[in-house]
Amino acid sequence: MFTGHGVGTRFGPTWFQLAYTARWYRGAKTSDRDILPLQADRIQPMTANYIALAIPAFFVLILVEWIVARRMDLAVYRLNDAVTDLACGMGQQAVAIFGKLVILGAYASLYANATLVVFEAGSWWPWVIAFFGVDLMYYWWHRASHEVAFLWAIHAVHHQSEDYNLAVALRQAWFSGLSSLPFYLPLALLGVPLHVFATVAAFSTLYQFWIHTETIGRLGPIEWVLNTASHHRVHHGRNPRYLDRNYAATLIIWDRLFGSFQIEDERPLYGVIKPYRSWNPVWANFDVWLELWKKARRTPRWLDRLRLWFASPGWTPPGVAAPAVHNVESEPRIRYRTETPLPVGLYVLTQFPIATLALVVLMVHSGTIGPAWSLIVAVLIVMAGVVWGGLFEAKRWAVPLEIARLAVVAAIAAYLASTGSIPWQIAAAVGIAGAGFAVAALRLNAVRRPDS
Repeated sequence: MFTGHGVGTRFGPTWFQLAYTARWYRGAKTSDRDILPLQADRIQPMTANYIALAIPAFFVLILVEWIVARRMDLAVYRLNDAVTDLACGMGQQAVAIFGKLVILGAYASLYANATLVVFEAGSWWPWVIAFFGVDLMYYWWHRASHEVAFLWAIHAVHHQSEDYNLAVALRQAWFSGLSSLPFYLPLALLGVPLHVFATVAAFSTLYQFWIHTETIGRLGPIEWVLNTASHHRVHHGRNPRYLDRNYAATLIIWDRLFGSFQIEDERPLYGVIKPYRSWNPVWANFDVWLELWKKARRTPRWLDRLRLWFASPGWTPPGVAAPAVHNVESEPRIRYRTETPLPVGLYVLTQFPIATLALVVLMVHSGTIGPAWSLIVAVLIVMAGVVWGGLFEAKRWAVPLEIARLAVVAAIAAYLASTGSIPWQIAAAVGIAGAGFAVAALRLNAVRRPDS
């Protein structure tokens, strides 16, 4: 259990406390910077997990968007696609519980040992540098993630949906935090403390939520400076003129300066060039990796096999047959779809808030429950998303996997009750609910498609 020099927080361990446990801090030579020693007044800005706090607002706004879209006669949501988007985001947050220690620990270490500037406490300069620096570094990370094959393999999951709505904003790649880390490290050298960087990065992420919608049109003069829904629709379009455009997070000025800006002048067609034909949120993070691996194995020359991972995602090595090019303008493809029987939809919608609550608890209290229990909860959350995708695709393994997941949850509740960690009444309620869900899951076999 993390204690952090006795500094407690209602949100569990702060990111400072997580980073403090890393080995990088051993031998740190400075004591006058705000990460060493950990002081209550300087640790306080890191007590809030802004993403976790924003989750209720996410769902309220998704509901509002759905209502507005219906009044505008726009069909922007499909249950299976939206749930898969959200399951990808839940998996990303569960994985990030463990990745943040590496990411923030590396940043804090560089700041502690190699920063070129130390600002006085209360200076507003670190915030200014962080605002523009995070935004600029995000632009170059995002652009590289579209122009370098192995980075695209990480990032592609965010573009796989063939819909465009606020749920797509939460369809995040599991490993993007690690891939973006090298781009942000220069900010540590420029004197941006860890809490300033993490706060600005979190609000940059939150800003990008609202721009994933078709219900907001053009916004006039502010579009010269700010990234908007119109600009970002272009980025998600697979139209030839829209590919690899508008990488901005908050400020669209970077795209205008570096030649990647494109105005929205035709209706975007969403998704990736080679469509992802599944509702599995885990495999979504590895699909492009497998394609790269297969292409590398077909590549005759060893040098080209190495180059493949760093070249443009569309590059075809000599000796490998080029993929067929689909003309999205003359032959619009049919979106991936599967029929979702009403019982399946109701079951998933019942399970979804439970899994979401478990994720929020994990995000807030991962430091207090310890790494082992955090890993168990994270795996169960990811399993839930896999089950939902399997149910949407009517896979034979989906119901058995769900029953196994429910059994594990009931067993954990019984164990916690036996150790006095939770009241036995709660464990009994979990067991009864699990049994009920298991019966409901078994009944879903009756609605499975005959060809599955």
